[in-house]
Amino acid sequence: MIDERALSKLRWRCRRGLLENDILIERFFNRHPDGISVSLADGMTMLMDLSDNDLLDLLLRRKEPSGEIDTAAVREVLAELRT
Repeated sequence: MIDERALSKLRWRCRRGLLENDILIERFFNRHPDGISVSLADGMTMLMDLSDNDLLDLLLRRKEPSGEIDTAAVREVLAELRT
């Protein structure tokens, strides 16, 4: 599990310009009230490097991760964000 400070920084970094992304991301954090694992944090960090529209395409299954973001951690986060 990541510590509270790292979790707070990650939550701040996850604030997005598209409301749809914010809603899905907030739901993800609400499912993990006791914190998240390092693997999930790494996956979420990689997703936050994407533009809002690219992230929304992944969340809505319009496309799948490819290239350097096609990792087990990203796929794990996407699976949770998509449910």
